[in-house]
Amino acid sequence: MNINYTGRYEALPPKQREKLEAKLQKLSKVLERKGDKEAHIILTQTRFLHKVEITMNAWDHALVGVGSNGDVMKAAHDALDKLEKQLLKIRNKWRDTKRHKDKEAASVPPPIPVARSKSGKSAVGRAAIGDARKNKKVFRVNHSDGSKPMTLEEAMLEMEASQDYMVYRDAQTDRLKVLMRRPDGHFDLIES
Repeated sequence: MNINYTGRYEALPPKQREKLEAKLQKLSKVLERKGDKEAHIILTQTRFLHKVEITMNAWDHALVGVGSNGDVMKAAHDALDKLEKQLLKIRNKWRDTKRHKDKEAASVPPPIPVARSKSGKSAVGRAAIGDARKNKKVFRVNHSDGSKPMTLEEAMLEMEASQDYMVYRDAQTDRLKVLMRRPDGHFDLIES
């Protein structure tokens, strides 16, 4: 790790400077990046107050820890503690967020299908929320589309081979009915 000093770095005794650099080395291991890591230490003094500012870059963020005290080493430890808190917070945020487009695309539900009748009117289909894992779909049919009532035979003729089900209003009883084609070619009639 490259450590640059600015200011009165001679105020730090050599043993204390080694301890400070050792702690910075430990913090640099948290970064988990290959290559050169760099820290910048700025030492200032006004009368009897020492101020230590440590700056590092991690995951495109500038981390700054500032400590001030009458003792240089206490100020340096305060700055290191603040820097460590920032670094751990950003590391946890970086690890916890999802950044992969593939995973996000898989979590997005599929688009809602739209079923159209032969008259051109659309019946909006909606995916059932509880059955999303089973890929079962619920299609809602718009009954107030202004279509005229019809008989069972007329509904069978309109279905032909293009549709598997048909919802219509019966001309005789004025009730809703559902005509469904079975796999064997016959029909099921559901009356309301």
